[in-house]
Amino acid sequence: MKLKKIAAAGIIAAMLSTATACNDETVITTHEEAVNISFSWWGNDARNEYTMQAIEIFEELNPDINVICNYSEWSGYQVRNNVQMVSNTEADVMQINFAWIEQYSPKGTGYYDINKLSDYIDLSCFTENDLSFGMKNGYLNAIPIALNTQTVYVNKTIYDQYGLDIPTTWDEIFEAAEVMNGENYPMTANVKAMLFYLISYTEQQSGHEFITKDGKLGFDADDLKIMLEFYKQLVDKKVAPQTEYYERLNLDSGNYAGTVAWLSDASSYLGGAEEAGYEIVIADYTKSESAETLGWYSKPATMYAISANTEYPEQSARLLDFLLNSKEMAELQGVEKGIPLSSAARGYLEESGLLKGLQYEAFLKMSENAEKLKDISPYHENTDILDLIQQSCNVVLFGKSDSDDEAILLKENLEGVLSSLQD
Repeated sequence: MKLKKIAAAGIIAAMLSTATACNDETVITTHEEAVNISFSWWGNDARNEYTMQAIEIFEELNPDINVICNYSEWSGYQVRNNVQMVSNTEADVMQINFAWIEQYSPKGTGYYDINKLSDYIDLSCFTENDLSFGMKNGYLNAIPIALNTQTVYVNKTIYDQYGLDIPTTWDEIFEAAEVMNGENYPMTANVKAMLFYLISYTEQQSGHEFITKDGKLGFDADDLKIMLEFYKQLVDKKVAPQTEYYERLNLDSGNYAGTVAWLSDASSYLGGAEEAGYEIVIADYTKSESAETLGWYSKPATMYAISANTEYPEQSARLLDFLLNSKEMAELQGVEKGIPLSSAARGYLEESGLLKGLQYEAFLKMSENAEKLKDISPYHENTDILDLIQQSCNVVLFGKSDSDDEAILLKENLEGVLSSLQD
């Protein structure tokens, strides 16, 4: 982004009118000089392109603010973010993962308290429950852009070819695998999605919660044994390939007849299959008929936060409000990051006819089951926990240890990680 020229007198008087659909009041602000603030996010080329377009519009509307953009794909962003948070060199405004609030702000002071910036950010566009995801010890650390949940996507075209109905229960998933007889996989998942799938099954069978609200392991060794053995059944019965061999492109070709993936990944995961002419439908969350709990979780798809070290909180807040609540950003972003929680942004999308498609259908499924879905713990997606479960699953899958012994060991290891995370 090029710096804007400062008038010869060294003063820019910018009359900025910012009004959202949630608040009709017009705010007039006068600024004496242009300042530079930084903004970081992760994403693919399409996300980068529309975000840069939005920033150009923001700068035109706010000539007193220059935005320096930093972006990359997820893995590089995650590594860089860790270094920046440790060294206090993070961006003024940043896209963050829900789990990072616990990681970088255990006392609630790792990010700027957005509640203090309510004169510039229209928080009335969000419900108290929406904002609760970003609260830590009374501080509003971040605001969720959209909510997310693991969703069951089914290639109805392939299921129809086998004469199968859309599965809704675990038994029906295994019955589909028998009919497909190794020619196809009825329900697949990558490593993280498979973890949630295993958690759902185990919670339904045991009635226990994987991780309790106070951050303790809720599964005992018997529960973990159920989880490990269920993964082995999924692979042995050819319901799904090993997670290490999951290939997203097999959804495009129809080699996978179904998958579990985030709601926000609907377009990126299933768009190719739809373009190839397959009919993709949103199935019910898989469950046992006798289960008293659904065992499925929702979480913020992604969030925006402001650096606790920013020198320009007001300007950062104005950018954050634009990203969340403006018509310009809403129409450029569409539903690429999920269905917006901001009532203003959602209203703009509805007016523009953009609330449609597979992701919106997944959002409606989530909304229908909102009371049954649990709020995710930040620890669910911890990489150490993920790695431990994946390792134990493979130990049992390949017969390196029996499920009883491995479940005991896994319990000890998980408890150790959870304890260390809370020290």
